Amino acid sequence: MRSFLLALALLLAAAAPAAAAGTLTVVSNGDFVDTDCGRAYYSYDYMLCYATQRPPYSYNPAAAGAPVPDLAEAPPEIGDGGRTITIRLRPGVRFSPPVGREVTSDDVKYAIERMFFRSVANGYAGAYLGDIVGARTGAKPGRRIRGLQTPDARTLVIRLKRTTAAAAVGALSLPGASPVPRAYARRYDRKRTSTYARHQVATGPYAVAAYKPSRSLRVERNPNWDRATDFRPAPLDGFVFKAGNDPRDATGRILDGGGLVSGDFAPPAGVIRSRQPARPAQFGSTGNGAYRYAAMNTSRKPFRDPDVRRAVLAAFDREAMRDSRGGPVVGDVATHLLPPGVPGFAEAGGAAGPPLDYLANPRGDMLVAQRYMKAAGYADGRYHGRAIRMIGVRQGVGRRAAQIARAQFEKLGFRVRLKLVSPDAMYSRYCQRPRSHYDVCPNVAWGKDFDDPQTLLDVPFNGRNIVREGNSNHALFDNGAINRAMEAAKRVVDPGERARAWAAIDRRLMGKAAAVPWLWDRQTAIASADVAPVLNPFTANWDMAFTGLR
Repeated sequence: MRSFLLALALLLAAAAPAAAAGTLTVVSNGDFVDTDCGRAYYSYDYMLCYATQRPPYSYNPAAAGAPVPDLAEAPPEIGDGGRTITIRLRPGVRFSPPVGREVTSDDVKYAIERMFFRSVANGYAGAYLGDIVGARTGAKPGRRIRGLQTPDARTLVIRLKRTTAAAAVGALSLPGASPVPRAYARRYDRKRTSTYARHQVATGPYAVAAYKPSRSLRVERNPNWDRATDFRPAPLDGFVFKAGNDPRDATGRILDGGGLVSGDFAPPAGVIRSRQPARPAQFGSTGNGAYRYAAMNTSRKPFRDPDVRRAVLAAFDREAMRDSRGGPVVGDVATHLLPPGVPGFAEAGGAAGPPLDYLANPRGDMLVAQRYMKAAGYADGRYHGRAIRMIGVRQGVGRRAAQIARAQFEKLGFRVRLKLVSPDAMYSRYCQRPRSHYDVCPNVAWGKDFDDPQTLLDVPFNGRNIVREGNSNHALFDNGAINRAMEAAKRVVDPGERARAWAAIDRRLMGKAAAVPWLWDRQTAIASADVAPVLNPFTANWDMAFTGLR
């Protein structure tokens, strides 16, 4: 996932992780979206998954750049022009109790297979691994994939229908590729919705000990973890995730208290401006190859009409939206989708963005907006129709962003029914469920899954990736010509050509006003003074396998 910059204090912390044991508390507003790491697709969930699971490749925060071998013992071997991938697993990695045995290649094979089960319904498997020979989304639980071969207990061979190894290799660094024991897990995966999350075994330094949904999750050491097989120092004895905290109150408790770090929320904008200069070691900030945007439901009127969407883009005060999170310190105002540091950014328009009149003014231009509303058939340049349903976050900076976004639509005559919920509910109950019939999700974010432009555009804007549950195409955008262009771009192997192909798709998406990008994100996290925090720019959160107590 990431091109990144770390704050100086965090670089020092990453270079010299704390050795002190103890238990640390992660303070959050909402709960996890999903604790099944084969299904998880939310950065807060990744805080848990990368401490408890070991995919073939992972990101070491002390070695910024590409993923490093984790469960695998070496980089993958790519053959047949990008149609074959071979990985070798390192010996000595064992599952936590009650399984206990050493991990084999069949465990990784089953982990990939279960991502395609309809009972698991992983959100990115089809996009990145869908070209595996025999793979099929919505598969019956237990269905095997013939393109996954295990010639011996430590070797996995992946055979692809097309030259899409770049994306497939990238997906091997995501939590869903972490090994799952077939004989143990299949009874849970046979349920209508898999219940494996309640019985999940670990391969990382920590394992889930107890979970009370919407309240807390406790993590303890995995007794079968062998430090000699892992690059993670794992200095803590364990940690606890605590949900249900008001972000403003929690910010004060973290900064002035002890043994606390932030989880799923950013501190209020005023706190960043007033307290970060005096306490830089307690703040972490990273440009993590991500963007924030307002998703309009393009499957429903009035947002089926691209001219209505262009009008919204023209009217939108993107500067005010950025100010809701803290101003320039939290990132740059977005002018298109692909963020700085990602291949294709310059080719898509760079900081200036594409030459589109409805993107020209980051403070909004009502004259341009009204012209597009008239083109959509609204003679006075204002919307006249049913009230629209907007889903926002009820507390902290998310609440302010929702209120500002509502005002942008109201400028064009929209009547907005704003529903405010917790961050996890915003995704799991509404913006990831097409049948919830939302109209606008004004504050959703998307970060790269690995260092490739496909990861920033394919899942959130390819109509072929729309699913009933856990859907990440929040705009429900489905344009046949752009879908086909994405499928063609996936087959491009040369990095330069690949960047240009996806940049062209970015320009086409903005030409259709597929969404309102308003921020190229820099995530801010906070920690108590007695914590030695290490930020993982891949997840834009504290890395719980590196963070310790002073």
